[in-house]
Amino acid sequence: MENTVLGIDIGGTNTKGAIVDLTTGKLVSEKIKIPTPPGATPEGVSQVVKEIVETLGYNGTKLGVGFPSIIRNGICCSNSNISQKWNGIDLNTHFSEVLGMHALCINDADAAGIAESHYGNANEQLGTVILLTIGTGIGSALFYNGVLIPNTEFGRLHFKNGILEQYASNKTRKDLELSMDAWANRLNEVLLHIEFIFSPDLLILGGGISQQLESYQDLLMTDTKIIPAGFRNNAGIVGAAQFVSQNL
Repeated sequence: MENTVLGIDIGGTNTKGAIVDLTTGKLVSEKIKIPTPPGATPEGVSQVVKEIVETLGYNGTKLGVGFPSIIRNGICCSNSNISQKWNGIDLNTHFSEVLGMHALCINDADAAGIAESHYGNANEQLGTVILLTIGTGIGSALFYNGVLIPNTEFGRLHFKNGILEQYASNKTRKDLELSMDAWANRLNEVLLHIEFIFSPDLLILGGGISQQLESYQDLLMTDTKIIPAGFRNNAGIVGAAQFVSQNL
C-alpha cells in the first residue's frame, strides 16, 4: 500500500505492531500484540519483532521501532526495563539486519509524543507539552512549540525514596494491588512534581491506563490541563511509523 509504514512499539510487558497510514495516522492492518519475552534480551525481542512483521505479511522497505531506552545516534544507552545486553548496540543496524529492511529506532515515549504532535491531541499546540506513557514504567516526551526534546526519561527522576515510575506506574498499581483511587492519588503527586519543575501548558497521559482517565481525572489536581492521548495505546506504533517516514 502506498504511503504506509509498519510501526513497532516494544514495551517491557508487550510488543505491538501495525501498518500505519501516514496521511491520517490510522492503523490500516490488524494490531499484533505479543508478550515481550522475560528478560527482554536482544535475541528474544528480535524474534518477537520478526514474528510481527511476518504475521502481518509486511513487504515494505522500511519500518519504525519505538524502543524503551535512551537512544543517542541510534545507540541504546539505558536498560531500565530491558536486558543489559542491549547497552551499546546500534539499534538501527541491529533491526535492519534482523529484518532485512531499513529500520530506524526512537525512544518509545518520544514515538508516542510524535503521534500526538503530528496527528493527535498536541497537534498545533504551542508552548510546553509533556506526554507521559504510563505502563510497565513511566515514559515521557517533551515538546516546545511542536519541537521534540528527546530522551527526557522523567520516569527516572528521583522521587520520595525511589523514582517516579516505581511510585506510580501501572505496573506498581497492579503489583501493590492498589485501588484506582489510591493509585490516582500517587499519580497526582507525580504530576504536581512535574508541573512544579517544568510548568507545562498541557499534560497528555498515554498508555493503556489512559483509556480509563475519566474514572480518576477528578483526583488529579494540577493547574495544567490534562487530556488522554488521542491515539491511546496505539500512539507508540503510529509515532514510530511517522518517525521513520520523516527521517529515512
